[in-house]
Amino acid sequence: MTRGVFVTGTDTGIGKTLVSAWLAQGWNAAYWKPIQSGMTEGTDPAWVARMAPDVEILPSAVELQAPLSPHEAARRERRRIDLSALVLPETDRPLVVEGAGGAMVPINETALMVDLMARLGLPVLVVARSCLGTINHTLLTLEVLRRRRVPVLGVVLNGQRNPANRQAIEQFGGVPVLAEIQPLPAVTRAMLESLPPPAFSCPS
Repeated sequence: MTRGVFVTGTDTGIGKTLVSAWLAQGWNAAYWKPIQSGMTEGTDPAWVARMAPDVEILPSAVELQAPLSPHEAARRERRRIDLSALVLPETDRPLVVEGAGGAMVPINETALMVDLMARLGLPVLVVARSCLGTINHTLLTLEVLRRRRVPVLGVVLNGQRNPANRQAIEQFGGVPVLAEIQPLPAVTRAMLESLPPPAFSCPS
């Protein structure tokens, strides 16, 4: 069994890549983004490699040019992403897998990102904002994961601390908020290294 975690978010641009780099660095893990769209605008694996150079970067299984949902980016290239072809890569390290967008992002005409999570079998870490609106978005994401019987490790909140939102997510979502990452003055390698390591261990 592969030790690791699948990182998803309640939205795009939520901070999944930052959290993935932080986890991979803290756990001395490998990083894998199975589906990378937006190749024309730079890639998440390249960013993680710059921010956390000691992390092992595993090549994406699918690379798409347009910065769009995977199903649409693939359609524009006259391609179809085959879910059955996406398997966990081999590595001697723990594995941090970053999804594209959120749980309900389409991969092809029938499969969603949550189907990939279920297929890979890793516990999921949900990255969410700490601000107004996060309760609804986070609880909806958790509901989707539970309906598909995907194990949930917990939630990481990005942004200014909001104790009321944290309490609501833990109470109504039935999961722990495992970390809160405060706004960073700049997202640099030095700033990432200054963050305390994860206080929770990589699932086995």
